[in-house]
Amino acid sequence: MIEMTRRERIEVLVDAPLAPKLAEIALASGITGHTLIRTESGRGRDGEWSEDLLSGATAKYIFLTIANSESASRFVQAIEPLLESHGLIVLRSPVDVVRPERF
Repeated sequence: MIEMTRRERIEVLVDAPLAPKLAEIALASGITGHTLIRTESGRGRDGEWSEDLLSGATAKYIFLTIANSESASRFVQAIEPLLESHGLIVLRSPVDVVRPERF
């Protein structure tokens, strides 16, 4: 049977202009990899939103990363000041991975 190792999956809904800052914070937290997933539209407590395809001003991404518990905690703590000011949505959940040395 293949060996699995527990890691933490973090997903952050972020406005496109802030995504590079999250990448910097992740790196400073010991997280070396991430993926940005473009989003098109959604609905939240303030109503519906969708990307403005002409200017890209309202573009949002899902910033996705997998990390060990310590790095994940440092990252979440470091972005805490941005939660309200930038309306970030943050999800953190346990995940089992193959090849844990990559995370």
